[in-house]
Amino acid sequence: MTALFDPIRLGDIALANRIVMAPLTRNRAPGQLPNDLMVEYYRQRANPASGAGLIISEATQISPQGQGYLDTPGIHSAEQVAGWRKVTDAVHAEGGRIVVQLWHVGRISHVSLQAGGVAPVSSTTRAAQGKTFTAEGFVSCSVPRMLRLDEIPGLINDYRLAARNAMQAGFDGVEVHGANGYLLEQFLRDSINDRADAYGGCIANRARLMVEVMQAIAAEIGGGRTGIRLSPITPVNDAAQDSDAAALYAHVLQRLAPLQLAFIHVIEGQTGGARDLSDKGVPPFDYAALRAHYSGPWMVNNGYSRQMALDAVASGAADLVAFGKPFISNPDLGQRLRDNAPLQPLVPATLYGGGAAGYTDYPALEVANAQ
Repeated sequence: MTALFDPIRLGDIALANRIVMAPLTRNRAPGQLPNDLMVEYYRQRANPASGAGLIISEATQISPQGQGYLDTPGIHSAEQVAGWRKVTDAVHAEGGRIVVQLWHVGRISHVSLQAGGVAPVSSTTRAAQGKTFTAEGFVSCSVPRMLRLDEIPGLINDYRLAARNAMQAGFDGVEVHGANGYLLEQFLRDSINDRADAYGGCIANRARLMVEVMQAIAAEIGGGRTGIRLSPITPVNDAAQDSDAAALYAHVLQRLAPLQLAFIHVIEGQTGGARDLSDKGVPPFDYAALRAHYSGPWMVNNGYSRQMALDAVASGAADLVAFGKPFISNPDLGQRLRDNAPLQPLVPATLYGGGAAGYTDYPALEVANAQ
């Protein structure tokens, strides 16, 4: 019987265990640059004996246009690549593995975060009914403009170059952010996509951008170092439900299968919230049926307890389990899961922005017990 703590190979990436640190935006990269505080944060969680078998970095914009929140890092300049290299070196020195999450927020942005104060881009001209984080605090998302057809090849190239930069920065691979109401999901869902060209309308057209992005990245760095994150029914960032989510995401996986990706990372339910959305009128989603369309490594996420994670891997329902918020307040979450030790609570006030407080000062188990 396979266990959560057993090793696994994701394409070209060998992991010591199946515990994954999910991507977590923390807004501690002033100037969009990775820094020494971030080096320490990732280092603390990197040793697979006590932390994660795999770390997925915080969401990282592929271009200046891709930014949607203040003080989030990029991977589109030489200076950013050099900053990330310090992070990956620290993780590897601990014996860990790390991939970068490649991000374009689309309409979940504000003109103050866009070069020249221009409108953010999307698959629609409708503003998202939500907030983003700027120098003025949380503000409403700006009205986007629809991405022009002639701009799409350049966007795909931005993803490809970001993946190339990730390899130069020493990452073990990349995860493309195709979830949570950001750009690629804005194209996927018919509740958001208003286009009437080859990238809008039917399922195949709406999935086209995601598929072409993944093809470009896999061609650049190899499918065995490329993963993707999906969230079939999450309503976050004003991502209303697609009219046929089961058919949409089945098509996506069928198109991605030939790329032999390192992993598929699926958020079950509402990102960071309820797994069951029936009280919001969302019917249960059949994740097992979705997985039947893909034979490669399958990572699950959202609200997993220790027992749920153990059962998911032991039963074969998943190959890996990603944990988000528990890794913030428990840098040694892997050890705590092995030992069935209590978890430290999270301090919500220090989640976004700031310095070491609530970021690198959560003690490991042996330190906490000595205090």
